[in-house]
Amino acid sequence: KFNSLRMMTTNMLCVVVFLIVAAGVNSFAPTSKLFSSAPVKSSTIVMDGKTRVLRDRIKSVKNTRRITEAMRLVAAARVRRAQDAVLKTRPLIAQLQLVYKTVLAACNQEEIELPILEVRDVKKVSLVLVTGDRGLCGSYNSAVIKAATKRAEKLQSQGIAVQLVLVGRKGEQWFLRRPIPIVGTFVLGNIPQPTVGSELANLLVAQFLTKEVDAAEIIYTRFNNLISSEPSIRTLLPLSLSGIESEEDEVFKVTTKDGKMVMQKQAPVETGITSIPDYIFEDEPAEILNTMLTLYFSATIMRCMQESVASELASRMTAMQSASNNAKKITTILSQVYNRARQATVTQEMLEIVAGASVNE
Repeated sequence: KFNSLRMMTTNMLCVVVFLIVAAGVNSFAPTSKLFSSAPVKSSTIVMDGKTRVLRDRIKSVKNTRRITEAMRLVAAARVRRAQDAVLKTRPLIAQLQLVYKTVLAACNQEEIELPILEVRDVKKVSLVLVTGDRGLCGSYNSAVIKAATKRAEKLQSQGIAVQLVLVGRKGEQWFLRRPIPIVGTFVLGNIPQPTVGSELANLLVAQFLTKEVDAAEIIYTRFNNLISSEPSIRTLLPLSLSGIESEEDEVFKVTTKDGKMVMQKQAPVETGITSIPDYIFEDEPAEILNTMLTLYFSATIMRCMQESVASELASRMTAMQSASNNAKKITTILSQVYNRARQATVTQEMLEIVAGASVNE
């Protein structure tokens, strides 16, 4: 009886070793293809060696989510800096508007004849396109490039020649392969520099005064709020005597709530300038007005570039938030598939062991 029991135990051990070896050989069998990001049906899973592929896939998606989340936080912090830059220009814009109204009131508008105000027949237009230097910001770059392309096609259909002045590398990369001539390129960067705005303003004014172009327009992305921005077209030259108006900005503060980063809207700060002071002019008001218009022209270009940067950062923050959410969903789906696969593998091995033991009884 003892010998028969020992032989039965030996046979069961042999069956178990055989099953383990067979399972080990199948687990190292090559796989035909990797899992895609789409949800995988459990009925189509072949469990030989697939759990390792799923585990690597889950790890890769989690690493991608960490990167997108970090990029979202960086973009959110830079949006705040961009808004601070806009706020710092407010005193200059407000003072320019105040002095402009005072000088304009002291002048006889019918007798003002300044070259920068000259309106003539438009035969050639210079389009200033403001794009970003990098991607991963949703449809920000493609939307403003499409707006510039449509505007150029519309002008060309009317028999008006078009030339481009590009601010930002994405616009330069796109239009280098297009037939529209490019007369100047500038780098925008994360923070618009006043030197870039001054060089761009001097280039446009010089072309307008020498009658190389008859008008200049800027195509940029207007910053509405953190989730909304739209491509806008604004006429730069010739300047208008009645086109200077104040603009309100939405200001947000980056803070935390329940362990998560959130944005809180802040009330606009009052400038405190309500009345027009009484100035005594040493020079002719027309000469002062000419200098002021040139200064205001540079400030307008800087303002457009700052709004474009804020729009780019807000678009990047939204795009990275969507990418992080999608990565989280994919991780959840793959984890469920992986757990089902692992449980199915263990269950299958246990059933095979029980079946082999019952055969030897």
